[in-house]
Amino acid sequence: MATEDKNRATAAAILPLVGGAANISSVAHCMTRLRLGLRDRSLVDDEALRAVPAVMGVVEDDTYQIVLGPGTVARVTPEFEQLVEEGRVAAPEPGTASVSAEEPAAQGAAIKAQRKAKNATPFKLFLRRIADIFVPLIPALIGCGIIAGLNGLLVNLGWLPAVTPALAAMASGFLALIAVFVGYNTAKEFGGTPILGGAVAAIIVFPGVANIDAFGQTLSPGQGGVLGALGAAVLAVYVEKWCRRWVPEALDVLVTPTLTVLVSGLVTVFGLMYVAGEVSSAIGTFADWLLSNGGAGAGFVLGGLFLPLVMLGLHQALIPIHTTLIEQQGYTVLLPILAMAGAGQVGAAMAVYVRLPRNESIRRTIRSALPAGLLGVGEPLIYGVSLPLGRPFVTACVGGAFGGGFVGLFNQLGDTVGSTAIGPSGWALFPLLDGNHGLGSTIAVYAGGLLVGYVAGFVATYAFGFSKDLLTEFNVSQDPAPSTVAATGGPHSATAPDAPGGPTDPGSPEKAPARV
Repeated sequence: MATEDKNRATAAAILPLVGGAANISSVAHCMTRLRLGLRDRSLVDDEALRAVPAVMGVVEDDTYQIVLGPGTVARVTPEFEQLVEEGRVAAPEPGTASVSAEEPAAQGAAIKAQRKAKNATPFKLFLRRIADIFVPLIPALIGCGIIAGLNGLLVNLGWLPAVTPALAAMASGFLALIAVFVGYNTAKEFGGTPILGGAVAAIIVFPGVANIDAFGQTLSPGQGGVLGALGAAVLAVYVEKWCRRWVPEALDVLVTPTLTVLVSGLVTVFGLMYVAGEVSSAIGTFADWLLSNGGAGAGFVLGGLFLPLVMLGLHQALIPIHTTLIEQQGYTVLLPILAMAGAGQVGAAMAVYVRLPRNESIRRTIRSALPAGLLGVGEPLIYGVSLPLGRPFVTACVGGAFGGGFVGLFNQLGDTVGSTAIGPSGWALFPLLDGNHGLGSTIAVYAGGLLVGYVAGFVATYAFGFSKDLLTEFNVSQDPAPSTVAATGGPHSATAPDAPGGPTDPGSPEKAPARV
């Protein structure tokens, strides 16, 4: 009961600071963020909101995003939704009645449009759509991946032979049909009828395609995988929209779905499956070649650049690549390397803790955020520590680079380390690890990479993470005033709230650190 009261208290504290119930047009959440659609952005009190104990930071994108952390956000969101509904039924709160007036509504719409225009380049919008297609699939990938790992362990030990076939079916069933889910989500994201996108994508995994020849080859079920499903569903959306414009309304219910499946299905069978299959094979071949021939260097670059990629929103382009590798090889060799960015972040935070012994506010933030950081959730440490300070964010990237180089080196030496699902990192990735030399070897390499990332991030931050001015400014006792330090979220500069999330939470391009 105490936990429920705490979650409701958090929701109640947030609601008036975002303009009250009348200012909320939509409520949703991801793994760490409460995402709000706002009618009037000017009604939000950013500074007071960051001072709410449970709030780790805020991000502005196409929605207003309040970082609450994993677990917390899933519990606070229902309470917040209930308060919003209650507020809409009750009389408007003082100071929020003007929200429904035309002038403030127009002002809010203009602010939102300006913000969206800033980030709405075609490339960024495309990456955002890719993320919206694949991110909803991550929970199933994680669950099935862990079951696959458990099944592999039981098989190797020779335990429960009557149960392992059932576990294998549970683990493999989703991946066998993942193209259908991708097609469904793609059509939904691009403005088509989701079930038609799923129907066209289902052709790819239908066993009967083994009787079809295309480009001189016999097709195989699943050929083209998620890339083929994505292309097929996008094509289905365009065919459907064309039909909606030209087919008479009286015939629409019969003709439109028939033509959509027929046209896009024929193109999928006699074109997309072959092309997407070649592209998918090329991705797998290139990933293997890259890590086999330049594993240490490639790992160093990938591990060091992942956090900046998150800042630019470019990490979203890797989601279908991860999924393709999991389809082909059973695991993605890229994720364990990219996860080292979180290890560098943890090491950097530890160094900040040591270098600022007098700043109890920052040290309290690190103590509360470190467990989440160890589990691969980087947002609390990014928002509360590294980005507001500036240099520690750069040195965290250095730690990630060394950790990535370590894992990449072992890939180059033939000891492949992969993840059977995307999403978690840090210690949370251990149950999802797989490789070519047994689970023990795979775990040892990954754990070694984390250790190297922790140490390198700590050393780089301790030695180079602070200028004299920065130490003078922050190595003092500070009151948790909203202008400089959130109550539990650490120091916040004017641009810190626009920082991106960690490796597990797809983000968007935001401002640079305030201090370097």
